[in-house]
Amino acid sequence: MSLVIDTNLKYLQTVLGINEVKFQTQYANLSVEEILEAEAAEGNQQAIKLAQEILNDVNLVIKLFDLADANNKYMILRELNSQELEQFLPEMEEEDMLQGLFFFTQDKLMKMLEELPSEQLVNTVFEMFSQEEIVQLMPEEQLDKFLTSTDIDKNKILKHMQSIPPEYVAQVLEQITGEAVDDDMDSIDLAKQFGQLNPLEYQDALRAFQPTQKQQLVLSLGKEHNEWFQLFDAHAYTNIINREKQQPEVVKAMSVIEPEHIEKMLKELPDDLLAIVITQLDTDKFADILMDKFPEVIASAILK
Repeated sequence: MSLVIDTNLKYLQTVLGINEVKFQTQYANLSVEEILEAEAAEGNQQAIKLAQEILNDVNLVIKLFDLADANNKYMILRELNSQELEQFLPEMEEEDMLQGLFFFTQDKLMKMLEELPSEQLVNTVFEMFSQEEIVQLMPEEQLDKFLTSTDIDKNKILKHMQSIPPEYVAQVLEQITGEAVDDDMDSIDLAKQFGQLNPLEYQDALRAFQPTQKQQLVLSLGKEHNEWFQLFDAHAYTNIINREKQQPEVVKAMSVIEPEHIEKMLKELPDDLLAIVITQLDTDKFADILMDKFPEVIASAILK
């Protein structure tokens, strides 16, 4: 493994107490290991101690390899494969992981949103749109799908139907049954009659409402049961998002997605871009993972 990072040789010089002239004339082109060996051979006790601690002291590794420098982190990470890089993700702050989503195109973000569990997608959508906006922007065929879903209790629909002006309900009943509706029937009576339609007529009647009435009914039901917004197709949501929002707004809204799903998305990045994302990891955590799981990387740096 070939690894070249900006080792903090100035720190090494200070810790070992080597004067500038000696360091420049004897050690300028040597590796960390070679410098430690040379000093230890001369009886430098600090060099002996450092050689023993270098793979066990997190703070020492951070200082020696200047891991606070994102570029040094990147030079180390580029030596790792996809599976190895992914081991750093669970330790990252969600805010830092979200920055990695900017590497994806808008189209790719939409595809990944569609693959989310319904609840996660809807939560994200609610960060960008109000319930009223969602219903207004939703295609009519999706409103029909919502209203005719077997997941919604028929009695719930009939209850909320009472909020629609009676004349619209009466008009639909007359259209479906071919019979006139009594003028003295109120909203409650009309809803009861609506509920007496056979299953096929009932679904046809729901579809027969004008878009405005469908929106009103869907919104009324959705406000009582937020989870029913999951009944809309994922593709319908992403079409709305893609049309109405830009990438920065989308990424910001994705902050409500559970970290495990963000991690899954980031795993689709090429290794070089994933490595850039991981450089944002807290330096102490980065060093801990590096020393625990990839000591050979540190060893390679020492031998450079």
